[in-house]
Parts: sequence; structure tokens; C-alpha cells
Amino acid sequence: MNYSRLIYIKSKTNILIAFFMAFSYSCTYGQEGIPVYFDYLSDNYYLIHPSMAGASNCSKIRLTARKQWLGQEDAPSLQTLSFNGRIAERSGAGIIVFNDKNGYHSQKGVKLTYAHHIMFSRDEIDLNQVSFGISGGMIQNQLDETLFTDSFDPTVFGSIQSDNYFNVDVGASYNYMDFYAHATVQGALETRKELYTDYESDNVRKFLLSAGYVFGQRENFTWEPSVLFQLYDQTKEKYIDINLKTYKNMDFGSMWAGLSYRRSLDGGKASTAISNASPDIQYFTPIAGVNYKNFMFSYTYSQVMGDVKFDSGAYHQLTLGINLFCKKERYDCSCPAVN
Repeated sequence: MNYSRLIYIKSKTNILIAFFMAFSYSCTYGQEGIPVYFDYLSDNYYLIHPSMAGASNCSKIRLTARKQWLGQEDAPSLQTLSFNGRIAERSGAGIIVFNDKNGYHSQKGVKLTYAHHIMFSRDEIDLNQVSFGISGGMIQNQLDETLFTDSFDPTVFGSIQSDNYFNVDVGASYNYMDFYAHATVQGALETRKELYTDYESDNVRKFLLSAGYVFGQRENFTWEPSVLFQLYDQTKEKYIDINLKTYKNMDFGSMWAGLSYRRSLDGGKASTAISNASPDIQYFTPIAGVNYKNFMFSYTYSQVMGDVKFDSGAYHQLTLGINLFCKKERYDCSCPAVN
């Protein structure tokens, strides 16, 4: 192989790695652990707020599968499986297992959660509850370099590189009748990660704030407006979700639908190897679901808009759920997240 051919291969490999890292940076920088998509709107607030473990009057199993850009090879995908419930009068516990794949990069992990709940109600059906939760998670990052063939770049090993690290999420929730509010710090520890030392910061801390209220006649339609605010500590990127869901009670359970709008707020500049831009990211996400007795099914469709757009395809997500060990008496409120 001549020298010019070697230079070409090395340059091509470096461009591929730079593009991949730029893509990961702009889409998932600081997103170590489970990315915050729209899973939480499928009756799954525990997925992002550890204080919600065991907060409901039922134990909950939720299985979520998300696929981006159908038809594109190695498109991002995410699967999560979670379980949470009460383990004592004032305690809750949960576990989350997830697999997140993005091209040559993937991460797998498990989180274990403990939550403590303090009731201020006069009886068991009046909801006035403050909750505190902590999750400890072990995450494995992997970079598959086995397909980087014909490369003489010393930074490419040609094998699967992996790195494991531990992190902690902490949070608090307040549920009062039809009102709720949550605050969570994800990735609270600064963790040294060896896989992308030249590209990633040790600080993957992220702050989440969410609140919502349910109103309407319970025997007819109820409406649930809510918001979710995200702040990345390292880059100062800020995002807000504005959500509206409506529920219709049926003999077999309920049917519901909603719409979510996510937008970046004065987005912090994301400096990468190939760009230095302030992305204007927008998502429009309709969602529909049905609760049939103790089973739940939902479908979520997301369309990305704005300046950062890698493909015209949409994001698709399916969620299956089962409620177990439910209390005989429900809380005297609409409050779908805990009833």
C-alpha cells in the first residue's frame, strides 16, 4: 500500500470518528445513563425521578422500546425495563435495566433505587405526600471499532473498547391531590471515564424539574398540563417540555392522548471537532395510550424540527406496562401517576 493510500485511510478514519463524536456530542452530550426522551409521559415518571419509586398505589412494570429514523442502519435505539413498588409503609424500591445504542457507541446499565415517602394526609385516600429517592447505577460504555478496517491510525484498536463507571441520581417529589412536582439531579458524581477522555467531561450532572396538574370531571374527560425543564451543568444547555394530556374514563379502564413540545432555550454552544454552533432543537411528540384493567399500552411519535436535523425520519416508541399489588382503595384524586 502506497503512502498516499495510507494518508487517505487515516484521514477517512479520523473524519468518521470526528463525525461520530460530533453527532454524539450534539445529541447526547452529558446524556450518560438513560437519555430523557418522552418515556415519562407513558405513566413512567420513575424512569427519570427516583423519588417516584413506590409512590403509586400499585407496583409498576414498564417496558419501553424506542427506535429513531426507521430504515437507517445503526440508527439510535433504546430499550428500558423498570419495576418499582412499595416495600414497606413508608418505603419504596425499584430497578431499571437499559440498553442504549447509537451507531458504534452503546451503553448498558442497571439502576437500583430506594425511596422514602412521608404522608401528611388525614387518611389513606387523601393524597399529600413528600418523597425522597436515591438511585445508584452501574453503566458500561462500549465503542465497537471492529468495523474500522484497513486503518493504520494508532488511536483505532480494531476491537470493542469498554469502560465501566458508577453514578448516583437523587431527587424529591411532592404529590398533593391533583398537583405534583419533582426535582432530580442525575449523574450527581463527577466520574472519570476512560473511553472518550479527549471528548467528554467528567461532569455529566443534569438537573430536572417537572410539575403538572390534573383537572376536569373524573366521570368525563380530565386534562393534565405539565412541564419538564432540563439543565446540563457542564454545557449550560437548557430544554423545556410543554405537555398536555387528556384522559377519558371507560368501563374497562381509560383511553388517553397527548401532545408534547420540546425546545432548547438559548442553547449553550456545543463545541465539537467540526462545528461550534448553538443548535435550535425542537420536538413535536403526539402520544396515545390505553389502560385496560391492569395493563397499559402506549405509542409515541416524535418529529424533530429546527437547525439540528440529521434525517427526515421520525422517532417511534412503544411502551407496555402492568400494574401489580394494587391497594383496594384508590387515592381520592385524578392523579394518574399515582392512582
